[in-house]
Amino acid sequence: MTEKRKGARSIKDIPPDILDQLNRGEIETANLTEWLAVDQRLLLENLLLQNDRKEYLMPVLDNVDKLKKQTVNSINETIGIGLLNLAVKNKDDEFLLKLPAHKADLVRCWAAYTIGRNRDLQLKEKLNRIKSFAADSHFGVREICWMTVRPDIARNLEESLSLLSEWTVHDNENVRRFASESTRPRGVWCEHIDALKQNPGLGLEILDPLRSDSSRYVQDSVGNWLNDASKSQPEFVVEICDEWLRESPTKETQYIIKKALRTLKK
Repeated sequence: MTEKRKGARSIKDIPPDILDQLNRGEIETANLTEWLAVDQRLLLENLLLQNDRKEYLMPVLDNVDKLKKQTVNSINETIGIGLLNLAVKNKDDEFLLKLPAHKADLVRCWAAYTIGRNRDLQLKEKLNRIKSFAADSHFGVREICWMTVRPDIARNLEESLSLLSEWTVHDNENVRRFASESTRPRGVWCEHIDALKQNPGLGLEILDPLRSDSSRYVQDSVGNWLNDASKSQPEFVVEICDEWLRESPTKETQYIIKKALRTLKK
């Protein structure tokens, strides 16, 4: 097993050969610095040349150039949706099926958008297909994949919470974390879910099974979920934390509660 690369601390310190491999899609990014350094336009061009889809390049890049605010996330989303639209238009399922298993994490992020924003898929099917991305070993793919289905979760909240509650007992901590992170009332880099801000009790079918989860990754997400809720429904969060402490006084629950109440304790 090869040792995992640590990655450079600043973009200027990334060795040229590593940056070249990243832009050709031959290796994954090792950290956030590398993730931000990848030239997604160049990566897209290389991906399309490698798959004989050069005709897809300019239509997607035109959409990227039209973006008012060009961030890693907005470019990522635009490329993913652009590839989806072109593949649908050309009935090119063959190309779409190659993307989820690609070596490059940013290509897998684009692949997540081809599922999360596919209007032909029902919610249950979308979540089933996105689950492998939720379990991905790469942090970037795990963050992007919940954002791709977040609009559907918000629009179909009751069904989403019911489906995702089954994920809370999954063997993979990344999948359990998705259930919590994707339904946060305020979330990060995404639209808020007003129904959960006003009535966070709706989320208890996700939160209760995770109240004493063994994974710190999951604990952080559950604590952040409740901290989100505390900004609009502080009494609810205090009551839930008191109840959890009485019923489940584990060190895991205590950690979650400390994180949940951090805004209220300021």
